[in-house]
Amino acid sequence: MVYNKTIDGIEISYNLDVEESELHNYIRYVKEKNPGRDIESISLDFDGEEVGVGYYLAPMKFEKIRRITGYLVGTLDRFNDAKAAEERDRVKHA
Repeated sequence: MVYNKTIDGIEISYNLDVEESELHNYIRYVKEKNPGRDIESISLDFDGEEVGVGYYLAPMKFEKIRRITGYLVGTLDRFNDAKAAEERDRVKHA
């Protein structure tokens, strides 16, 4: 039988009826292994003395940085007209 529970916005599925305090311990364990990351879901597979812990983390947001006309930039919105024209007139190589 598969049990499902949501704790602190984290979907947890498990195959053995356990107390909520134990589920909190598994959440803490995953958070300690992945500091600063948000957890989407955890799956627990109890098999005798062993427990398989699987989890999905929320994707990390990042900004794409590229080198354009000698500067490392994410977007061109801060370029003045001359720098924007220089980038626009560049020959793009594939």
